[in-house]
Amino acid sequence: MPQPTHDAVMEALARVNDPELHRPITDLGMVSSIDIAEDGVVSVEVLLTVAGCPLKDTITADTQREVGSVEGVTGVQVSLGVMNDEQRADLRRRLRGGAAEPVVPFTQPGNLTRVYAVTSGKGGVGKSSVTANLAAAMAAQGLSVGVVDADIYGFSIPRMLGVERVPTQLDGMIVPPVAYGVKVISIGMFVESRQPVIWRGPMLHRAVQQFLSDVFWGDLDVLLLDLPPGTGDVTISVAQLLPNAEILVVTTPQTAAAEVAERTGLIATQTNQKVVGVIENMSYMPQADGSRLEIFGSGGGRTVSDSLTRTLGYEVPLLAQLPLDIRLREGSDVGAPATVAQDGEPAADAPAAAELVDVARRLVHRSRGLAGRRLSLNVAN
Repeated sequence: MPQPTHDAVMEALARVNDPELHRPITDLGMVSSIDIAEDGVVSVEVLLTVAGCPLKDTITADTQREVGSVEGVTGVQVSLGVMNDEQRADLRRRLRGGAAEPVVPFTQPGNLTRVYAVTSGKGGVGKSSVTANLAAAMAAQGLSVGVVDADIYGFSIPRMLGVERVPTQLDGMIVPPVAYGVKVISIGMFVESRQPVIWRGPMLHRAVQQFLSDVFWGDLDVLLLDLPPGTGDVTISVAQLLPNAEILVVTTPQTAAAEVAERTGLIATQTNQKVVGVIENMSYMPQADGSRLEIFGSGGGRTVSDSLTRTLGYEVPLLAQLPLDIRLREGSDVGAPATVAQDGEPAADAPAAAELVDVARRLVHRSRGLAGRRLSLNVAN
């Protein structure tokens, strides 16, 4: 049997991804040493980013599997160490692409991440449920998706996506946990259970800024922000920090809710953002005979859509009218999004979830024009 080579072992280790950073451990500087014995036993030392890493068993198993598949390897021994301060600093530089200070990556030249700010006029209309289920549906379609739970006072995204693990912190850099293929960050991950957040403007702005700049998001296709209801401090901060963010308005059919939701969409006239559409939630309850029971009235979503279209001067479509769906509520309560309940697809008896999957597909396939793209133009003298 041929002796395994160092290059072959390194090639195998390049197939081992850090389960939090989603990059090869060889690229992250996590492979400390490799020793190949004459009898084919390979000893590998892997440096964990932090002591007590909750996913160390996954790294160990993946390393044993990949190195064990190399021709000539008769056994694999994996030892785990911990990065020192200098090594962690080098890791942060690698992850930030050499940038010394944290920046908001979604505003940098050439960044093509679609950013959607999901908002509503008032609470209780299902905005967070819509955000969580859209995110899971987009991830199930093969996209790299992140969610910022910017509803600082009323955070609920971690529960709705079933996130129980706290973020890993690397000397100022935050690695977000992942659920259903979605990277998630929320103030709820940093406070005690049931503890209220009592912050005012400057602290709210700083929290949103840190969620955007200090979190390692990687290369995202879509970033969703679950905003608090209304047009307060957080909404203004998001407009300042992410001027390219597009607004998605969630409302109900009720006239009172629609009037308030319309005002939320009109913030675009002052922030120069674009409203991409309106989602009407809890539109009706399907009946056994095929009819619809409109518990909260009708027409609210269409009213908001038409009014914003007239005021903003471009079409603001009504993207969906979601029926009352018990599967959506149950999934949100237990951290299992209804849009991916059955092997990445919505359940057959979840009509609202199916509608949201269609909305997710349309949002990610919208034409984006030339915004954010580099143009290779040669100007003739």
